[in-house]
Amino acid sequence: MKISHSWLKNYIDLDKTPEEISSILTSTGLEVESLEEKETIKGGLKGVVIGEVLTCEKHPDADKLSVTTVNVGTGEPLHIVCGAPNVAKGQKVLVATIGTKLYFGDQEIVIKKAKLRGQLSEGMICAEDELGLGDSHDGIMVLPDDAPIGTPAAEYFKIEKDYQYEIGLTPNRIDAASHFGVARDLAAYVNFHEKPIKANLPDVQDFKVDNNSLAIPVHVENAEACTRYSGLTISGIKVGPSPEWLQNRLRSIGLNPINNVVDITNFVLHEVGQPLHAFDADAIKGNKVIVKTLPENTPFVTLDGVERKLSANDLMICNESEPMCIAGVFGGLHSGVTEKTTKVFIESACFNPVYVRKTARRHDLHTDASFRFERGTDPNITIWALKRAALLIKEIAGGEISSEIVDIYPKPIEHFNVDLNLDRTCSLIGKSIPESEIEKILEGLEIKVLKKDGKTWNLAVPTYRVDVQREADVIEDILRIYGYNNIEINSKVNATLSYTKKPDSLQMQNVVSDYFTSNGFAEIMCNSLTKADYYKQLSTYPENNSVKILNPLSNELNVLRQTLLFGGLESIQRNTNYKNPDLKLYEFGNCYTYNPDVKSEKPLDSYSEHFGIGIWLTGMNAKEHWMTKPEKFNFFHLKGYVHAILNRFGYNIDELEASEAPNDIFHYGITYKMGKKILASFGSIKPTLLKQFDLKNDVFFAEIMWEPLIGKLAKSKIQYKELPKFPEVRRDLALLLDSNIKYEQVRDLAYKTEKKLLKRVNLFDVYQGKNIPEGKKSYAISFTLQDESKTLTDKQIDKVMKRLIDVYTKELNAQLR
Repeated sequence: MKISHSWLKNYIDLDKTPEEISSILTSTGLEVESLEEKETIKGGLKGVVIGEVLTCEKHPDADKLSVTTVNVGTGEPLHIVCGAPNVAKGQKVLVATIGTKLYFGDQEIVIKKAKLRGQLSEGMICAEDELGLGDSHDGIMVLPDDAPIGTPAAEYFKIEKDYQYEIGLTPNRIDAASHFGVARDLAAYVNFHEKPIKANLPDVQDFKVDNNSLAIPVHVENAEACTRYSGLTISGIKVGPSPEWLQNRLRSIGLNPINNVVDITNFVLHEVGQPLHAFDADAIKGNKVIVKTLPENTPFVTLDGVERKLSANDLMICNESEPMCIAGVFGGLHSGVTEKTTKVFIESACFNPVYVRKTARRHDLHTDASFRFERGTDPNITIWALKRAALLIKEIAGGEISSEIVDIYPKPIEHFNVDLNLDRTCSLIGKSIPESEIEKILEGLEIKVLKKDGKTWNLAVPTYRVDVQREADVIEDILRIYGYNNIEINSKVNATLSYTKKPDSLQMQNVVSDYFTSNGFAEIMCNSLTKADYYKQLSTYPENNSVKILNPLSNELNVLRQTLLFGGLESIQRNTNYKNPDLKLYEFGNCYTYNPDVKSEKPLDSYSEHFGIGIWLTGMNAKEHWMTKPEKFNFFHLKGYVHAILNRFGYNIDELEASEAPNDIFHYGITYKMGKKILASFGSIKPTLLKQFDLKNDVFFAEIMWEPLIGKLAKSKIQYKELPKFPEVRRDLALLLDSNIKYEQVRDLAYKTEKKLLKRVNLFDVYQGKNIPEGKKSYAISFTLQDESKTLTDKQIDKVMKRLIDVYTKELNAQLR
């Protein structure tokens, strides 16, 4: 959530720097994630000046270009080639001179002297979207005739400097989702710690009804979904651009101005957190507003031009014959305010958060209004917001208030009544706070003490604090204003010693983390919520085995993950986009599965969860260096890390059952099993999966199951033996084999042939190419022999090697090289 420093100061008289305010807000729970110095238009229009087009002629070599001379007040006119269809002699225009920086999203363009089709161009005549002054690109921006030549655009448009706070608003603090809400929190803190102060709303006492020429009755058919509905009409308005102060207010928080009426509704929304909606009164057929739901699959075209099929549970704002707006979410295409509008109906309502949340998710529509309604707005501020908007419209767009305020509020919501026990308050906070200080904090929070009965106080919590309805909520509010840093940490440490043979899972996680970190890995923590689309067409992780979220935040977060894979791929995609393609990542995390075939009286029996380790390698293992050659990660790097972890937990790799990894996930890879339990799967990810994330480099992924991994430790016994007194002997063979023969076959056959003297088998070279027949490969293999009771003789060694050669020749059709 973005908050403007200069806007914020309209509601609280506070002589503090933006940095000091950031510190206060963070300490009260409104964490300031960033503080940036901003200009109401990016770049501040530096280098842009007002000019007059002196001449305008067609370009001799381009039909769509014009050659102009423009007076910018520097003496010599500038020669500028312009492609706008509306450029003409005598216009006052905005000129970006040589060296000016223009911004298009994140892209920066510097204006340079150039030749376009042979004609000199010494600047650029700009459209409003090229300067950030609007969205139009139909042609250049033409100013009024009285605009003074040579005046800097920043001065003409009154560009302001400001500071912008980016606040990480938690879902429970919707009361602070506005400038006044933030000012209110600031005031509560300063009132307790420094001096008496209060945040003040603008005065609306001048509001009065001018006439009753445009009364529009309202009928609320679904009172459960619409707690309160207020509205009024204004006629005789003139829709047009907003004044600069209003445009600058909206730009300061990243909003683009639209027109004066819509800008005012947005302004009030970000001022006090109350969403408003303006309807063109001429579009209200039958001169009646009806709040109701409509039949399933009723078509409705929203403001973005998309036709949507409504649910029977979508609350709609309708006229006598058709829907006009999805309540609390999005307006309709044909009822909004346009430049032709002369009469408006302004809506200020309070909608049921559950209805709005489900509708917004159902249609994937997320707006500033729905953000607030979903979390709960204050039903008792609708009238103030309506009056504030009406006064601003009269001031800026003219017109008359043409009806009494319609206010349908069948069940008024009073303050929340909470009992607070002072002893329990101090106990939960961990410090004894004097009663007078607690009362002062409550006063700053606008929580009234209705009655004191010894150590129990009866409180009235204002309705805008929808998250404070229990004693624990009040205590949390007291603590955050008192200051978390003011609670001393006791130096006493309590510990309980327990003896168990079961391995400590957290301790072993730290062992694994230390191993990966010391080998250059970075740990990631991905969201356990992911999107169901990842699991389409997968047999290893079928889509119907996903644990679905009933009220998902979005379609991107609608199921729980079945595997750690996709979170890592998202991390790799993000890092690659930021030019960091060489990655070694690992993650510990839970995965979740739903089995629809399980029939049980206990619903949870159908669900299961497992903990695992994910490992990802991609890009370069060794970068360019004068001492080493660049090297990409490959399958065997990953295999080495997996084997190291399995060995650390007591597994003998040769005893594991190995098979091919699932081919819907892996291009090639291995799955290790111990009995029926899968221990690990690893390999190269299929290109089709990588394509979904726009990844060009190979990605090598391993997933190790934690339960069987740590379970091995409980069964492992520490063993030792005396160091051998007699030497080892190594012999090497170079075998020419069919290319489909795997090293594991060679190794297993060796151990099967010589069980007593053979200690180790190692593949130290593989060769295919020149001088090797097609369909063949060469394995260079070492064999380590040892007799622990005596020194081996050449005769014994030769006998063993002959048996190995014979069995390789017979079983694998091998040839010695």
